[in-house]
Amino acid sequence: MATITPAPPAESHRTSNGHSSHISPVTNLQDLITESPNDASQGFDTKSAVEIARIINHEDAKVAAAVKKALPEIALVIDAVARSLRDGGRLIYVGAGSSGRIAALDSCECPPYFSNSPQQIQYIMAGGPKALASPVEVNEDSEELGQRDIARRRPTRKDVVLGLSASGRTPYVVSAVAYARARGAKTACITCNHNTPLEGAADIAIIADVGPEVISGSTRMKAATAQKMITNMITTGAMTRLGYVYENLMVNVHMQNSKLVERGISILMRACKIDRDTAVRTIKSAGRSVPVALVMLKANVDKPEAVRRLAQSDGNVRRAIEDSVMDL
Repeated sequence: MATITPAPPAESHRTSNGHSSHISPVTNLQDLITESPNDASQGFDTKSAVEIARIINHEDAKVAAAVKKALPEIALVIDAVARSLRDGGRLIYVGAGSSGRIAALDSCECPPYFSNSPQQIQYIMAGGPKALASPVEVNEDSEELGQRDIARRRPTRKDVVLGLSASGRTPYVVSAVAYARARGAKTACITCNHNTPLEGAADIAIIADVGPEVISGSTRMKAATAQKMITNMITTGAMTRLGYVYENLMVNVHMQNSKLVERGISILMRACKIDRDTAVRTIKSAGRSVPVALVMLKANVDKPEAVRRLAQSDGNVRRAIEDSVMDL
């Protein structure tokens, strides 16, 4: 495999509004805001349990406000992921340490909620799957491993590759994103520091400036919380844009256990304002598919017509009901 050394951030970086802004990358760990001491937690080790909880809670309350400032960039990534999945591409997360575990969690939770293929939303973790439970953070320092692992997924222009790194300087993640971008993939990142190598390597940079952690450098706290919130927004937003949500109901739920079967029945009852017996009967006749059952009831069509409409609309439930063409 040919080695691609990530280039340093360009002299100018294209922001979401189309303007260019100069980036002087921050690469020294001590200069990062996430590594700075937090005045609010001075003397933390002398505090009582309730004081510790109160300080952490006070700092956690700042996370949503930091994420709010990044909503324009988050929206760009939502639409990019929706287009990618619609066109047969993938969302591939890349992370290390806590960031990688957040990526893995989001990737693994999408199929039961949206019935998407596990191949559509993937994760790459520095150190491999064993790093989810055991610390192997040494791998995050390797540019070569980052390039190797993303190269194995063969990223193309159909894919979105999204790197997560609280610091924005993790070599494994930066090199993987740079490699994917060189191969034509759409790239994005989630970080909690400004002006970092990862921001320069990605097409779209989502920056959640959560400030210093309660325990300096412990980015499993506010930084990881912000990353979890943002990954939730991206995949939920993309799946909603694709029509796998109807109103605010999770209609593409995969009914693999009793809880999810009950959820599917409840969704159909609410959406169509029908009784339980009718919902159960319709789901059975729809082959245990909530989207097919919903289209049958809402559009007053039989199962073959509902299936045809869903295929025609690429699974977009509302458009299948309205029998209209999908537009993203």
